[in-house]
Amino acid sequence: MPQLEVRPQPSSFWSYASPLLALLITVLIGVALFVALGKDPVKGLQVFFWEPIKSPYAIGELLVKATPLLIIALGLAVCFRSNVWNIGAEGQFVMGAIAAGGIALLAEKTTGPWIVPAILLAGIAGGMAWAGLTALLRDRFNANEILVSLMLVYVADMVLNFLVFGPWKDPNGYNFPQTKTFEAVTQIPRLMQGSRVNIGIVLALLGVAGLWLFLFRTYAGFRHEVSGLAPAAARYAGFSSRRALWLALLTSGAAAGLAGALEVAGPIGQLTPYVPAGYGFAAIIVAFVGRLHPVGVVFSAILMSMFYIGGELAQSRLGLPKSITGVFQGLLLFSLLACDTLIAYRLRLAKPITMPVATPPSSEVLKGAE
Repeated sequence: MPQLEVRPQPSSFWSYASPLLALLITVLIGVALFVALGKDPVKGLQVFFWEPIKSPYAIGELLVKATPLLIIALGLAVCFRSNVWNIGAEGQFVMGAIAAGGIALLAEKTTGPWIVPAILLAGIAGGMAWAGLTALLRDRFNANEILVSLMLVYVADMVLNFLVFGPWKDPNGYNFPQTKTFEAVTQIPRLMQGSRVNIGIVLALLGVAGLWLFLFRTYAGFRHEVSGLAPAAARYAGFSSRRALWLALLTSGAAAGLAGALEVAGPIGQLTPYVPAGYGFAAIIVAFVGRLHPVGVVFSAILMSMFYIGGELAQSRLGLPKSITGVFQGLLLFSLLACDTLIAYRLRLAKPITMPVATPPSSEVLKGAE
């Protein structure tokens, strides 16, 4: 019977192979799910893994979905590497979208192109301010950043609803809860005609390169990780754990806010109650599937965006519910958590224990006993 045995040291092989095994398990469970629902599993896998990449336009849409996931996950990687658990990136995404939308609403037809950098900076500031609340409460009152950041997500949603149902509601919008459509000058510049891919993907890739340099090629990056993971050792070495906390949360908030700005001034083009798309929560899975490594996050963001697009296609083509996207995301996360066990443990086949068979005493022994 197989048993788990503690490894002498963590396995570097399984640290990279575990996400691949988790993806394989997710696919196998997905096939079983399609069969249980009476759907063709081949068509089911096709809409998730082939349709999003079968044409240049499809690849462009894939990159549009991957951009906010990648940007947010990069910020979360900074947090999680320093043992700061920011679970509220969704709220920071929403506040960044609100701040960016507020600047976009000020634009007129005669406004110059300077408005685009202003929109992006406003989004960054909005996300940083929202994450700064979590950092302040953790720093001054030792509040749990998991609960604080998560609860602030719902506050951000309420702020958004208040604005789109109230003062920012479009008077010519037929009573729909949305702002007016932003002016064309506020549109995030696109990279090519006929595609919705904009400069956000360029900013995301620059973020990948910048984070890689910071984490693995600078003393500040090393100090940041040590300050979060080993506060006692950091204090002994003269590093500040408070600085690591603020840096992690503000960086993560800035990334989420930037993603929110790119989303509302890009594909959406206005503020609506549907701005919260779950990117902030999905990016947590993206960060861990990517092993908190900037390059790994790129591939996991593409995979997660395939789940988003595949889920939308599964609704229209296979008649599956909208929740199928969340099902695949959850399967991937729990499969990864299970497979990560192999990093610290290994399977061993335990030898069956054979019990000695008792032999009856001989007749001579019995006579001697008498």
